[in-house]
Amino acid sequence: LFHNRNMAWKWLFLCLLAALGALVWQSEKTRKELLRELGEARAYVNGLARHWEGWQLIFLSVGATLVAHWLLSWLFGEGEPLKQRIKNSVFSLLRKIPYVHNYVQKEMAKTRKYLLESVFAPTPGVKCRKKLPEKGLTHAQILEEIASMEKMVDIDWSKGWVSGAVYSGDPELTNLNTEVYRRFAWSNPLHTEVFPNVRKMEAEIIRWCVGLFNGGPDACGAVTSGGTESILMAMRSYRQLGYERGIKHPEIVCPVSTHAAFDKAADYFCMKLTHVPVDHLTRKVDLRAMARAISSNTVVLVGSTPQFPHGIIDPIEDIAKLAVKHGVGMHVDACLGGFILPFMARAGYPIEPFDFRVKGVTSISADTHKYGYCPKGTSVLMYSSKELRRRQYFMAPDWQGGMYGSPTMAGSRAGALVAATWATLIHMGLEGYVEATRKIVATTLELKAGINNIPGVYVLGDPKACVVSVGSKDFDIHLLSGAMTAKRWNLSVLQFPSSIHLSVTLLHTKEGVAKRLLSDMRECVGKIMLSPKAKPTGAAAMYGMSQSIPDRSLVKDFGTMFLDLCYEVVDSEKTQNSTT
Repeated sequence: LFHNRNMAWKWLFLCLLAALGALVWQSEKTRKELLRELGEARAYVNGLARHWEGWQLIFLSVGATLVAHWLLSWLFGEGEPLKQRIKNSVFSLLRKIPYVHNYVQKEMAKTRKYLLESVFAPTPGVKCRKKLPEKGLTHAQILEEIASMEKMVDIDWSKGWVSGAVYSGDPELTNLNTEVYRRFAWSNPLHTEVFPNVRKMEAEIIRWCVGLFNGGPDACGAVTSGGTESILMAMRSYRQLGYERGIKHPEIVCPVSTHAAFDKAADYFCMKLTHVPVDHLTRKVDLRAMARAISSNTVVLVGSTPQFPHGIIDPIEDIAKLAVKHGVGMHVDACLGGFILPFMARAGYPIEPFDFRVKGVTSISADTHKYGYCPKGTSVLMYSSKELRRRQYFMAPDWQGGMYGSPTMAGSRAGALVAATWATLIHMGLEGYVEATRKIVATTLELKAGINNIPGVYVLGDPKACVVSVGSKDFDIHLLSGAMTAKRWNLSVLQFPSSIHLSVTLLHTKEGVAKRLLSDMRECVGKIMLSPKAKPTGAAAMYGMSQSIPDRSLVKDFGTMFLDLCYEVVDSEKTQNSTT
């Protein structure tokens, strides 16, 4: 009951009213005794205030009210939990101490130096341009300069040594996308009257995807720029729905394992995000905790198919039952597995229902640019009804430039991406996706079994689709991350709990790739187990350290510095100056 603060205050108020009513209806003797005590209390208070002037009492009352309002807002605010806010306040005060402030700045400078000398180190022979040339370059000059930039690429993704990132890489598909993109390079879906062919393609993409996810006759959707935008748009729709229902502070309830895009949506749209723990063995959401987290302000529950960190499919049917029971929306985040799960049954790997067949599922996001093998920058967001989709739209009817409306975050969009996505989907066809799914799931299961047979490491949960996450109870997993990096593997580093993972793509299904990964991992783990208490160094040490820092705002500062460096033109002169 008291997890829902609004309901708690209402019940407290009603209890007080009931108590007063009970007193009133008691005997006359009790009523007289109550009135006498109230009179004495009034006389006592008046006695305390007899030395105060009227204006002082007014200012004291107003001041006390404002302080009480601030204190209540701070204690019961709609943002972060009270415990987190107390921690943030304490760390904020500590960082203002001169010694602590100077120490933090010194560590920030050391990290910046490390990044400039490693991640952002300039490549010899690659020209850095800080301003436009006076005279434009020829095609040959531009292509020559682009060719020189290939020296900057140190990781060969085409061999299948990278987690996720590139999901196909098929040369035939690359040629098709290149030709389609060339034909639609100047198109813009914003101008439907100028590019009706792009509008047609976009509508067909949505209809095909709705069919894959077993949507009803009223099911619909929109093409977005990626999974993050799909999630943002879905959460905006639920926020608007909450506003219409009189909810001033709409809340999202989702497992702690869901994508950070939900945190971003809550931040962008001023919503509260309540994270629910997952079972430490299965890595599936704790349904009881999710039920307790639902309040009168909740507008949507979230489940993943699968979630990114460990590749675990949440119990969608159970979450949907909670959504129906409480009258809220239910979003399925299939951004990662959206073009794997719909084909698993036909590929010989049946799974439980997860789409619009499940009563209570009201929206689904699925990335076409992952296992749909389409060009980067496309995703599809689907709704069970047009009424819900309309709440994601933006309309400005009174703009002087004319009535303006857009269905997603962007106004102008690349019609070439829509066209290339359309072309890729019909090029693959259902049979192509079924075959790709068969290869990927088989490889995932092969890796899961192989890793679980390596002493010293284990697979987190029971992944069934396209991700394998590796942990260890015997040594710091960042040691394995560093060792695998030394063998040219590029695996994703995770936290809480510390682990590394591989998003299995078509590149990993090539002959010998999975066997090489297992062989290299077995060799690396064998060497680490000789000194399991060793500490990681270099980048692996930085990842491990970031998880142990209790002040998460400090971690944010380091992340902000990294993002700032991504937008800087770093040449050798700048690197030398910044590291002296």
